[in-house]
Order: sequence, then structure tokens, then C-alpha cells
Amino acid sequence: MHSQTTIRSLEEKALAIRKGIIEIMANGKRGHLGGSLSIADIIAALYFHQMRIDPKNPNWEDRDRFVLSKGHSVLAQYVTLAELGFFPREELKKVKKIGSILQGHPDRLKTPGIEASTGSLGQGLSVACGMALGAKIQGKDFRTYVIVGDGESTEGMIWEAAIFAAHYKLDNLTGITDQNRLMASGSTIVGSLVPKWRAFGWETREIDGHNMSEILDALDWALTIKNRPVMLVCNTIKGRGISFVENNVDFHHCALTNEQYEKALKELEKGGKK
Repeated sequence: MHSQTTIRSLEEKALAIRKGIIEIMANGKRGHLGGSLSIADIIAALYFHQMRIDPKNPNWEDRDRFVLSKGHSVLAQYVTLAELGFFPREELKKVKKIGSILQGHPDRLKTPGIEASTGSLGQGLSVACGMALGAKIQGKDFRTYVIVGDGESTEGMIWEAAIFAAHYKLDNLTGITDQNRLMASGSTIVGSLVPKWRAFGWETREIDGHNMSEILDALDWALTIKNRPVMLVCNTIKGRGISFVENNVDFHHCALTNEQYEKALKELEKGGKK
């Protein structure tokens, strides 16, 4: 069990991440809004509580690794990395601009704190498997975490990587599925992913991806599993935290009008005063 102080602090971090995402999209900038908002709670739990990292030494050999396989949702990660001090917050104003270190998808060569260049959907889990296997071969105790999308899970590469991880008993790998049931073209077609991951040999737990207590408990539980990789299937709401964005596929990738921008910020401010 985690203290209410810890849970509340992480909830505040998640709210700050959501505000930061909206602020990046000021002045009509286009971005992947819905999926970035749906992972904010998970990202907060990983970066501000669970993972062993050092912003002053991003290439620390024994750090935990994180791969955002659904790389188009990187706005949530950018805000978090800036908050932790991997780069100045001023860089957030330059997202997707020519010459910026922050592009529309994660770029390992440009952005401190990014472990893998992703965005070509389906590839990130394979990269994470390689990191986890590499740790075992080298006798390292760092863990690898990876977030995949449920829409992305229609890619065959995901399931090839799933077989690989189970075969090599990658118990130092924790997968997290953002099961928000929407993708760019509409509803996802895969149904519940829980039985699928279990069938592929992964220890699997289904949780509420917006309940911080459940997220933390599940991440701790993952540490206890031996000889199997773990998949946490997180039920989330695409666009979480903003009423007109929630479960609205039109905001998968979008630009906000000035009116929508102001309304979104006001709703998030109100949400933080519960």
C-alpha cells in the first residue's frame, strides 16, 4: 500500500503533465492530443516514483529504461522530462519546430532522456525486448518499461516480440498497454487484450489506468514476477481530463482553437481543485 501523500503527489504530477501538453499546443499547434492525455497518469507513476533514473546523468549505465512504443503520444513524455530537468522547460515552446530537440515523435539522437526513436508503430516492444535481454546477458539489474497502444497492437510485430519475450523469460520487462479503445481511424478492432497477452505467455493484470493507487500496486506486483514478462493492461480514456476531448476520435491528432485551448486549461485547473 502506498501513502495518500504519495498518491496525491503523483496525481498532481499527472495533472501538471496534462496542463503542459495543452500549453505545448497553444497558438494552433497540431499534436497527438488524445493519446498523450490518456497516458499521463502512467507516465507520472513511472518517472516520478517507479523508475531508477538520473536526469543529471541520462546515460547512466544502470538506469531503468523506458520505451514509448506509441511514439506519437510523446508530448506527455516531453513535459515529464522537462519537469525532471533533462532539458530546460523553454524547449517545450519549440516542439516540432525546425532545429528543435523535440520533434513530433521521439528521437533518441536529439532528446536527452529518450531511449529509443519510435513512432513507426509496432517496433517499440521489440526494442524493449532487446534492452531487457541485453541486461540479462550483461548481468545488469535495470528494468525496462514499455508503453504500447491498443491500436498499435494490431501490428504483427507486437506479437512476434511477445513470443520472443516469453521464450526468453524476460522477467525484467514490464509492458503497459494503453487500452483507450480508440485509434486514428476510429474504434480499435482487437477487443480486450487481457486474454491475448495471457495466451502469449505473459503474466497479465488489468487495471484502471487513471487510478494512481492501482497503477503503483501493479508496478510493484510486476517486480515480484519471475521467469515471465509482465503486461499491465490499463483501461484508459482517450483525452482524459478534458470533457470535449474525452473519447472523441477527432482529437487523436488535432489543433486547438483559442477557445478550445482556454476551455481545456480551465477544465484542468478545476480538476486539480477537487
